[in-house]
Amino acid sequence: MSRYLIPKGPARAEIQISNSRFISSVGYAPTVEAARAFIQAVRQEMPEANHHVYAFKVGHGAQVTEGMSDDGEPSGTSGPPTLAVVRGTAVGDLVLVTTRYFGGTKLGTGGLVYAYTNAAKEGLKALQTEWKVLRKLVGVTVPYTLYERLKQLTEKYEGLLEDEEFSGEITRYIRFPLENLVAFEDDMRQLSNGSIVPVVLDDV
Repeated sequence: MSRYLIPKGPARAEIQISNSRFISSVGYAPTVEAARAFIQAVRQEMPEANHHVYAFKVGHGAQVTEGMSDDGEPSGTSGPPTLAVVRGTAVGDLVLVTTRYFGGTKLGTGGLVYAYTNAAKEGLKALQTEWKVLRKLVGVTVPYTLYERLKQLTEKYEGLLEDEEFSGEITRYIRFPLENLVAFEDDMRQLSNGSIVPVVLDDV
């Protein structure tokens, strides 16, 4: 997977069930630390609430780190249903906190599962997304005669220039989408009759 959807920014939605308010806050969490910071920010914003149930998914596909909490609700009635919704979306790097203001009526196990599941779904409905493109940093050294062609290939394969060094030759440090890297390497070899081999400098 060379790209996946992530939250474009925070979002929020609210539902009411039996006089209880369920407010779902959704945010971007590229790391576990970012997820926990988002959760803490929601707690501080609504300190009078009874519960702040959360789930997060850092990463995407098979490479994910997950977490959840019932935050005082009966075990299994809120955190796991919230995580199930988070797992079920195509969006990665995601944290979702459902804040409950108790309305005086107990919902029971089934009612809580229903409430937290639907609150999480409403939060995701309000979320706008964008693509996160996985890239690798590549170093390429070329003679001045091939500099313009290298710039053209950088643009063709959606490379992001990080740095350039000018001396006897020119070295460019470029981040390419994973899906374009092999094609760029092939074009560079053809352009230089095999004498220029781009060097991958980091992992994703």
